[in-house]
Amino acid sequence: MTSLSKQEQVEWEKAEYANVNWDEPGFALTKTDYMYVMKFTEEEQMFCNGTLIRFGNIQMCPSSGILNYGQGLFEGLKAYRKEDEGILLFRPEENALRMKVGADRMCMPSPTVDQFIDAVKKTVLANKRWVPPHGRGSLYIRPLLMGTGRNLEVKPSSEYTFLVYASPVGNGLKGVLNLMVEDNVHRATPGGTGGIKAVTNYSPIYKPLTEAKAKGFSDLLYLDALTGSNIEECSGCNIFILKGNVISTPTTHGTILPGITRKSIMEIASGFGYQVEERATPIKEVFDAEEVFCTGTAMIVKSVASITYQGKRIEYKLGAETLAQKLHATLTGIQTGVNEDKLGWTMVIDGPPFL
Repeated sequence: MTSLSKQEQVEWEKAEYANVNWDEPGFALTKTDYMYVMKFTEEEQMFCNGTLIRFGNIQMCPSSGILNYGQGLFEGLKAYRKEDEGILLFRPEENALRMKVGADRMCMPSPTVDQFIDAVKKTVLANKRWVPPHGRGSLYIRPLLMGTGRNLEVKPSSEYTFLVYASPVGNGLKGVLNLMVEDNVHRATPGGTGGIKAVTNYSPIYKPLTEAKAKGFSDLLYLDALTGSNIEECSGCNIFILKGNVISTPTTHGTILPGITRKSIMEIASGFGYQVEERATPIKEVFDAEEVFCTGTAMIVKSVASITYQGKRIEYKLGAETLAQKLHATLTGIQTGVNEDKLGWTMVIDGPPFL
């Protein structure tokens, strides 16, 4: 059960659209109405009694595992509004399964797939007035799994919190992608946590990323830590290279996040007749690529305008005729219900969130 009062339920039933400029939502936090919280306690030894509460700050012990030792994971997925005002989720079971893999690596319990999807559904429905109108963005959903028990010693937490919040965002990230290859700092190393969405994966690259942006670059493209000769991924997205009829992307062998958009794009591209290869991808291959593009939940699919490596800048094809644009149109058509979903990727959600 949830903590929604009768008056709150009435307000939810009357809700239309929030007072938002839907033409400029961007990709930043907009405070919505509700978030979902579920606890794993030392006594219960399972996640249970999830509830919707008003969006807001949370209380946490200063010695909690997430604050002291970074024992935490997050996911990212979206809800889209159809032309008929229905709401669709895109492949939420994939996010649930990826969180379970990450939780195992971080020595954490995780919600079941059903619990994860139920929490996401309730969060979206409780915030349905924040789901942008069809074609004008999406509701970005951020599930968090955190060690929140009191813990001074270096060991797994005894209690955990699963929390889901959401925020309306625009259609992908704005601006062109101009990448710089980072050959001094590595995003991930073999045996580490690069292949999961651990909270500790991101802040270590803030320094080189901030320096690159100060030079006018959009993002960094990282090389493998063992040889320094193969590309891996960018700060928050996967990368693909097109040459002829072959699309290449680095193998997710533990240092690269297995993106759900990445997986979807590979399936769509294969359906278009392209040969899609997952393999070690040498940096030298970017020099003669016909097209380069990135994928991720936030950006969906986006063409790369240029890559700069050791002072040499390589530019790539952009515009409406690119494969990236064709893939973007196909995928977003499925996500928003414009294209028939023959692959069973979308999930229709409806009904009140407080049942």
